[in-house]
Amino acid sequence: MKTIVDELRNILEPSKIAVDQPTLAAYAVDQAPVLDYQLPLAVVLVESIADVQAVMRSCAAHGVPVVARGAGTGVSGGAHASRGCIVLGLERMNRILDLNADDETAVVEPGVINADLNDAAAAHGLMYAPDPASFRMSTIGGNVATNAGGLRCAKYGVTRDSVLALDVVLADGSLIHTGHQTFKGVAGYDLTGLFVGSEGTLGIVVGVTVRLKYLPREVHTIAAFYPDFRLAASGVLAVGRARVQPAIMELLDGGSLAQLDEIHGSDLSSRGASLLLIQTDGFGAAAEAEAVREVLAAGGATVTTEASAEAEQLVELRRNSRGVEVDDEYRVGEDVAVPRSRLVDYVGTLQELAAAHQVKLKVVAHAGDGNLHPTFWVDRPDSTVDEGTMKRLNTALDDSIAVALEMGGTITGEHGIGQYKLRWLGLEQPEPVRELQRRIKALFDPAGILNPGKAI
Repeated sequence: MKTIVDELRNILEPSKIAVDQPTLAAYAVDQAPVLDYQLPLAVVLVESIADVQAVMRSCAAHGVPVVARGAGTGVSGGAHASRGCIVLGLERMNRILDLNADDETAVVEPGVINADLNDAAAAHGLMYAPDPASFRMSTIGGNVATNAGGLRCAKYGVTRDSVLALDVVLADGSLIHTGHQTFKGVAGYDLTGLFVGSEGTLGIVVGVTVRLKYLPREVHTIAAFYPDFRLAASGVLAVGRARVQPAIMELLDGGSLAQLDEIHGSDLSSRGASLLLIQTDGFGAAAEAEAVREVLAAGGATVTTEASAEAEQLVELRRNSRGVEVDDEYRVGEDVAVPRSRLVDYVGTLQELAAAHQVKLKVVAHAGDGNLHPTFWVDRPDSTVDEGTMKRLNTALDDSIAVALEMGGTITGEHGIGQYKLRWLGLEQPEPVRELQRRIKALFDPAGILNPGKAI
């Protein structure tokens, strides 16, 4: 520890290096469950590409692991400290280096907050489309690391669909540039796509060139209340069959509505047992919204009849519900995705699993792309929960993963594998595929110092 910290102090300004216990503890974990708590040797708050290169060269020479970190909003343990590591904090690299309204692109450092990029783009009638629920806190670098999604995924895709090029510092401290400034480009292997979603295991992203989209001139938001959750899930499929493409399709069950009522003093639970929020945008937003209302009403929903300020407020409540989804000792959840055609079946199975294991359930979903966030939970007791209760809770979670895979789904739609989901990765990916990924990792990081024990 003394060797690497002293060397870093000789290389960088002292204000960039922290070894005090409160800072180490604050940077030791993200918002995921902690399986193996470790304090880092030091936290290094870099401010430039040169800083990142210097840290990587020093750590490579000493064989010290490096865990890159943005805002720490991840929920899969991708930014948890590893034993004997340096945590590389990138939040000070927060400049928007270029925003070209004619090319509809922006070049940003990894510490730029998602919402700040959107605010800058909006001044030009543009937006950065990926909008994870943590968009007011999470960084673009962190979004790239996990290939983050968000509410607008239904129409605009995930982070990978908006990233054109990357600047990446490799494990040995060398700097490479991948991708292109143009919307189209197929020269060579798609290394940009490889780095997006690699969770800091292949290199440290220090620059991101993103594609911007047009900020919609018109937005219509529809709130549809249903008597039960499965009917609401059927509404998602009905909209698809009508061949309307909403920007946002968010599904909330009764448990989620009750939780929002408790937090915000609303009365959503009294209006239905499930809520489907749909937003259309662009010049055809009104016509699309009218078509959606007709389809949902025919399926048994109570639907808002015009562009509704209340519905827009409900979308904001959904965006701001991110904090209550974080797991704790009495609550376990995931971000599985299933084919949309199986959405109704999966929702029904989740309800059956909760009943069978005698636990409670709440579900929110990016329903437009079949990405669900089911959470199994039990009441917080005054005394310790017995071992049998915790076993039922975790068995329900494991069973929900297995069923999603049986339906052709995945164990993670947008949060990444991190540390927490490694236990399920073998269920989805056969060993030959995992071995190929390990070989790719070894090519980029032969000493295994980049975020060890994560993602693959």
